[in-house]
Amino acid sequence: MSDKKIIDYSVLDRQRNDERILVSDTFGRDDSKPERADLGYWQEQGRQVPIYRKTQVLVVGGGPSGTAAAVAAARAGADVTLLERYNHLGGLSTGGLVIWIDRMSDWQGQLVIQGLAKELLDRLPADAIAGPDPTEWGSKDPARAAHWSQRTAAYHGVVTWSPTIDPERLKLLSQDIILESGVHLVYHTWAALPIVEAGAVKGVVFESKEGRMALMADVVIDATGDGDLFGRAGAEFDDDIEPADIHHAMNTAWTFAGVDMNRWIAFKAGQPEAFNAFMARGRQECGLFERPFVSWRNDVALFMGPRQTGYNALDVDDLTTVEIRSHRAMDKHLAFYRAHAPGFEGAYMMLSAPQIGVRHTRRLRGVGAVLRSQWPQGLALPDEIGVSPAISPTFPNISVPYGALVPRTLEGLLACGRHISCDKNSHGFMREIPQCWITGQAAGAAAALAVRSGVPPRAVNIAQLQDLLLAQGVYLRKAGQGSEQPGEPVRASAVAGA
Repeated sequence: MSDKKIIDYSVLDRQRNDERILVSDTFGRDDSKPERADLGYWQEQGRQVPIYRKTQVLVVGGGPSGTAAAVAAARAGADVTLLERYNHLGGLSTGGLVIWIDRMSDWQGQLVIQGLAKELLDRLPADAIAGPDPTEWGSKDPARAAHWSQRTAAYHGVVTWSPTIDPERLKLLSQDIILESGVHLVYHTWAALPIVEAGAVKGVVFESKEGRMALMADVVIDATGDGDLFGRAGAEFDDDIEPADIHHAMNTAWTFAGVDMNRWIAFKAGQPEAFNAFMARGRQECGLFERPFVSWRNDVALFMGPRQTGYNALDVDDLTTVEIRSHRAMDKHLAFYRAHAPGFEGAYMMLSAPQIGVRHTRRLRGVGAVLRSQWPQGLALPDEIGVSPAISPTFPNISVPYGALVPRTLEGLLACGRHISCDKNSHGFMREIPQCWITGQAAGAAAALAVRSGVPPRAVNIAQLQDLLLAQGVYLRKAGQGSEQPGEPVRASAVAGA
């Protein structure tokens, strides 16, 4: 029997600082997990696995990064196949109800996350997206900042472009763009194993209702979010986390409908003492407890917690436990909010997320990385493939290098999304939806160039990759430029190892 210590994390993350915008309670596990019994092995007999398809670029995972990767590669002329285990695209931005899209503008109000990310939001119907008008991005007007801070679109007194969206509309739009681009889309498939030959990934074995099949590819893009493919293929990775940090917690999000969020915001902002008392009572009566966030419409509330820590998102028993706790918390929240929260008197359960909210498992060790030590300079790296807003106005914009997508030794594979190469400090923002769109688009463009040039992904010509990304609308800067200068094409040699 395990004697794992039960820790109360509920008061550890409430202080906002220059390196943390989102602050929230976190809740430790409340069980003592027994060791799994050693029951021996069942010997699987050798068998022939039919090949389902051969493709130039295979993208595994249809979340934000995988969708962007597939579209970018297809638009660059590659034959692309996208495998997705659910019945929809968008990953956590849709099925995980992470419908609050984090900051895409920088602290001066410039839109730095562009490309497919901008196209997706621009193409959403007007009633499927809510956020400040572009004329307000970067505003430090106290009244406007106060208004938008209650609507997840202003931080440190600055209005930002961080909208909330209708997840069903984003599912449909993502699918439309994938099909428009000519991608071969396959739902209800779970990639089980990478096919590795002579140190290079050549495809994957996947499971579906048809059984076990293989899919061969010239380049494979791991967009699983958890590094399932590169982890099983033997690539180096990191899994260090800060146990009490909300960026490494898990939960299943949900929405309540039949609410009046304007009334709730008036209470929260106008009666801070009463709000604090409400939250304290909620923690006492419900245990796991979370405050609501706005959604894309006033009558729908979003709960992105309670965030639970001390669990391993690669452990099936832990995943199950978090799901059970989250669904029970949803029920308790509904009763408590109906009874005590202004604007929630007529609330009802709308949806619990089909996908569990996992924030961290593995991070690739790449030939490059996004590092905390790079934050203060904010200079464009020679192999910049995207620009991320900094976590606070204390720092300039942050350069995302191509090397963060390239394994140190494993060939034939690129990584994108929340498991790219970065340190645990930088992971706090590199795992967000907009940053996943950035790295996904870069991975897809690079994979298409690798196929076209007949070279491994690590040998892609960086100048050509940057030209392609610029042509696809991505914001880039000239190598060595700082944040205050406008984006220009980068002209640099390939990353180390090319």
